[in-house]
Amino acid sequence: MSTLITRRDFVRGAATLGAAAGLGLTPPDAAARRYPGGSILDRPAAAAPIDTVVVLMMENRSFDHYLGFLGEDAAYLEEGRRRWGRRFRLDASTSEAYRDPAGTLVETYPLAAAGEANPWRGCGHPDPGHGWTSGRRQRDDGFLAAGSGNDAYALGWFGAGDLPFYTAISRRFTVCDRYHCSVLAPTFPNREYLHSAQSGGLKGNALPFEVGYPDGFTWPTIWDRLAAAGVPARYYYVDLPVVALWGLRMLSIASPIAGYFEDAAAGRLPNVVFLDPGFVGETRTDEHPHGDVRDGQRLVQQCVRAFVESPHWERGVFILTYDEWGGFFDHVPPPRLRDDRASRDDEEDFGQAGFRVPTRLLSPYARRNFVDHGLYDHTSILRFLAWRFLGAPARGHGRRHGWYLTSRDRFAKNLGASLRPDAPDPEFDAGAFPDPGTSAPCGTAGASALRVAPPPHDLARGREWFERLGYRIGTWTP
Repeated sequence: MSTLITRRDFVRGAATLGAAAGLGLTPPDAAARRYPGGSILDRPAAAAPIDTVVVLMMENRSFDHYLGFLGEDAAYLEEGRRRWGRRFRLDASTSEAYRDPAGTLVETYPLAAAGEANPWRGCGHPDPGHGWTSGRRQRDDGFLAAGSGNDAYALGWFGAGDLPFYTAISRRFTVCDRYHCSVLAPTFPNREYLHSAQSGGLKGNALPFEVGYPDGFTWPTIWDRLAAAGVPARYYYVDLPVVALWGLRMLSIASPIAGYFEDAAAGRLPNVVFLDPGFVGETRTDEHPHGDVRDGQRLVQQCVRAFVESPHWERGVFILTYDEWGGFFDHVPPPRLRDDRASRDDEEDFGQAGFRVPTRLLSPYARRNFVDHGLYDHTSILRFLAWRFLGAPARGHGRRHGWYLTSRDRFAKNLGASLRPDAPDPEFDAGAFPDPGTSAPCGTAGASALRVAPPPHDLARGREWFERLGYRIGTWTP
């Protein structure tokens, strides 16, 4: 059993990354060695067997919290060793312990088996801390330390039988066990990194008009790069559109998520597709506490099934990731990465990545039962898109000054490295799973006598502004 990560332990571990990390440079990637059977990056981008990339970003779950059980799954590990050799491993843990403010050592525990009134929502518990400051307290002093924003709920984890669809895709496809959220910060900054490789120096969930951008953020995004290159791309959302943070200029590429299912079935998805879940209401599907994680799993399953059953699947990849760790425990210290706003002042350091999030790659070209140990963050997705569609180099930072957005995506490891170049393995029945059910909302009969009312998602504060810009705000239930 591990004990808490102290600041001293963190610094000692970070020292192995070399002096470059201390300057905000990309740490050496120990997993940069050759992938079994090669990588699609070994071919020219135009010859890559991937024409459609779908990215779905959910909310607020850490790697160990969701996938720690795989590290103890004997059948999964044995299958991995059979396929990939005796050194096959997954860096995951459900056996950690952290000291609370009184100094008591508290162990991590299985949520669904521990008598929680509503483990699927976290009723009776506060939303775990996941801000700029609370994240640094968790990094330095542990996930229950004073200032972490947490109670014991943040030490809970889900097991193999709790979220069966997630377990199935994790065993079947590729898991990334060194994929970190881009910054040690909350939702908006990390989602902004996914779209633009920066947050404009913003540390929290500020809407544009609250911080001096009355018409939306002005810095460039991946959507601008794709449009300039004539690459078909579209963003589909359930209720509140994240791309609206950039104002009116994203209106033309945004559609309600019903259009995704129609376009997938008709075989007319564009080359690049981003999906967002529902962020509001008791039936929100983003998996943010106190939403029911099974509602989110249901949405993911339906999005995956639509893609797998579409004509795009045979030359496509579906990337499932999470914006940030949500305050839930993870035993791997977050690294520092190259960034335009990297700083030696920790309180201003945007080169400080966040904790790991449970990212999986689903594709006929994703290795079965495989673990990718490459060091990635959200901008690794941008780097993959820039290589496949915009002329970026497969590896290294390149010399061309037209495809990248900031130094973060320029120096990011290309997520496409994980995909194999040939011998597709397309069979997967995404519909072969029973409906997981939905628990009662917090505070109602059958849920919990305790109620900790979830705050509205920060995007909701922008609803009227989004509507004035012309975005359709709606609902959709999977």
